[in-house]
Amino acid sequence: MARSFLPKDGYAIMTALTRQATGQSNISVVDMSSFVSAGETVMATGKENVYNALSVLIGRTLIAARTYNAKLALMNALETGSYTNRLRKISFYSKDPLPSGFFNTDLFTNLADGFTAGENPDSGGTAQSTKSQWEQHQSMPLEMNFAGSTVWDHCITLYEEQVDIAFRDPVELAQFVAGKMIEHNNEIASTRESFNRMTLCTKIGQCYLYDKGVAWSKEQVYNLTSMYNAFYGTNYTSAQLRSTYLKSFLEFMTATIKEASDRFTERTANHHLPMTKTVNGVNYSVLRHVPRDRQRLYLYRPLFRKAEAIVMPEIFNTEYLSMTQYEGVDFWQSNYSDAERPQIKVRVPFYNKGTGVQESSGDIELPYVVGLLTDVDGMMTDFQLERALTTQVEARKGYRNTWLHIAKNAITDPTESACIFIMTDEDVTPGDGGDGGDGT
Repeated sequence: MARSFLPKDGYAIMTALTRQATGQSNISVVDMSSFVSAGETVMATGKENVYNALSVLIGRTLIAARTYNAKLALMNALETGSYTNRLRKISFYSKDPLPSGFFNTDLFTNLADGFTAGENPDSGGTAQSTKSQWEQHQSMPLEMNFAGSTVWDHCITLYEEQVDIAFRDPVELAQFVAGKMIEHNNEIASTRESFNRMTLCTKIGQCYLYDKGVAWSKEQVYNLTSMYNAFYGTNYTSAQLRSTYLKSFLEFMTATIKEASDRFTERTANHHLPMTKTVNGVNYSVLRHVPRDRQRLYLYRPLFRKAEAIVMPEIFNTEYLSMTQYEGVDFWQSNYSDAERPQIKVRVPFYNKGTGVQESSGDIELPYVVGLLTDVDGMMTDFQLERALTTQVEARKGYRNTWLHIAKNAITDPTESACIFIMTDEDVTPGDGGDGGDGT
């Protein structure tokens, strides 16, 4: 179904995403597992009766809270404001050149005695010259709409005097309040990061869907395992390439990423959904090119950590990759276990060429994602509203609430260039890995 213009409450999915991204639940396409605490929550001396979580004071108190800075800050951010939740983006189809009217050519006689600015048809009715200078050639715009809001709230309660008994003096109470505010801000930061991570995972899934699923685009998926084996004539598995043949594979992978970056600078119909349409029997496509300063590269950091420590620390840096904007990603969707860090399990929205509206894909599962290269305009976070409001003191119970209201939209534009680098064994034949150019 199409993306709704009405705000859609996203607290449930943001809760699931944040729990998954903070290791509280394992990776899943749909529902997430519950968080299980392994620590002790009950003290022998009992608890105060407001939070029912703080022990009655018996000695010095240490406040365990430190500021968390949200990751994935490289993502492009824009602001449509609270008055609209609709972004209209206009691109243009590429048009072909026209026959020359400035010269006499093998196709048309344009310069001849008695000829006018018109087509000058001969006796058979066929035009001998090109049309006049007043022939109209309109541009062919393409309008894409990105609408909707994902909304959720955060709230924190502050008590006037009721928890004083849990502390020795006002200074220690102030430390407690400061700590709870830090943790509250950390919760907000984690949710913001999860929203960006949702956008990132959606873009990765869409690249795979448009190239391998509906096959409406080209060169949006680079299976590094298949490409390595094809280049060297080998039959290694992805696990072998990340272990036994790591040095050779990393050299090949780095060169492949650089080549993809080079290709992004070319004006082409590849690496994105070109929105091809036919007018009067002629196919027209939206062409894109991405200068290096508009490219954004996200790479799976654990793989590069091994590269830095084991094989070639001098080549795995942004200078060698010629990337202006690069960010390492410690996990894509879930850090519940080491095996899940490189995985993607998503259902993504996609543009249906037949209906012209947004629809939902089936399950997309990728076992090992190495990276994403994208145009900065291909993946954006639209900030629509972030407003904090505080109540007055509740006179009977003596507390006040501060509410943070958030409305934003995740935007992934399929007409902007993007590609993913993955490792799957879909083309590997079980058996001998063979020999090739691995240098071993």
